[in-house]
Amino acid sequence: MPLIERFIQFTSKYRFLTHFTYWLCVYILSIARYNTYTNPTYTFGQELLNSFFFIGFAAITSYFLTYFSLPRFLAGKHYLRTFLITMFGLYLIMALSRTFVVYFLEPIIRPKPFSQEPLLEIFTDVDYLFWNYFIHSFSFAFVFIFIKLLKDQYVVNKRALDLEKQKADIELQALKAQLNPHFLFNTLNNIYSLSILHSPKTSPAIARLSEILDTLLYRSGKPFVPVSQEIALLQNYIELEKLRYNDRLAVSFEHRVAQDVEIAPLILLSLTENAFKHGAGEDAGCPEIRISLTQEKNQFVFEISNTFREKVNGQLGIGLENIRKQLALLYPETHTFEIMADQRVFTAKLALRLNLPV
Repeated sequence: MPLIERFIQFTSKYRFLTHFTYWLCVYILSIARYNTYTNPTYTFGQELLNSFFFIGFAAITSYFLTYFSLPRFLAGKHYLRTFLITMFGLYLIMALSRTFVVYFLEPIIRPKPFSQEPLLEIFTDVDYLFWNYFIHSFSFAFVFIFIKLLKDQYVVNKRALDLEKQKADIELQALKAQLNPHFLFNTLNNIYSLSILHSPKTSPAIARLSEILDTLLYRSGKPFVPVSQEIALLQNYIELEKLRYNDRLAVSFEHRVAQDVEIAPLILLSLTENAFKHGAGEDAGCPEIRISLTQEKNQFVFEISNTFREKVNGQLGIGLENIRKQLALLYPETHTFEIMADQRVFTAKLALRLNLPV
């Protein structure tokens, strides 16, 4: 887990400890300036009390602006009312701060005798309150607000990314749930046809279906799987379909892979299934299906073409639509997917730019 995430989790879990530590550090930095004074006004003990007092009111100002004013301004409602309440609140904090200084702090740390301003003068001397109290408190509040905004922005972005990932995972699982029953339905129909004829090819067909089920149920749960697994899956699927169509179907599958890269599972199977369903399945003549898979460096290309008898329908089942959605989720801006129909040959071409280690 990144260090910043650990920090965010810690601060969220131990809020009081985090805030206490922050203001303690501010307090220590504030009194650390005492050694830099050429002619200090107060003794070190008096400076401890003086700094504690001013840091305390700076904290009150910080929490008022951060947890009352800022959320209301960001919400985008009642700007004028929020502004007026904020100004009045800041004025009240500064006036009370000055009152405590005059009637509580100064009698302790200031040499006597000295005169004290009356309350009316304290509350009406706005210029003095602004330059001597607000500027001091706001300098601490600004840093506090900045840190809080950074943290909140990180949390919001992280939550958005998590929600997007969850949404993508849910969509992918839904797409796979659509695909698998559709494929199994076609395959079981093929085996059922063989069993009706008491064909000796039934047992090999069941064995291949078993391998396919093993891949679908236990090996395709990850976002990416080795391409060798997908090639084996295609070979088993093709052999099952060849049993159904016998010699009237011409199928070629060429694959050239430089290394066993990882790709999203079931995409190639969905394309192949479409080719059989809308090519061989709807062509009573001598259909042809040609499949080519190549991988070199970070370039991966899968191309499949099938003959068709009738005009190609724009809606070629759930397969292609699933592929478009999966590619948008798994390979944003790193893929091209083209389909074309020319002279009774339908072709789908998928090209991926893989992120391989150098």
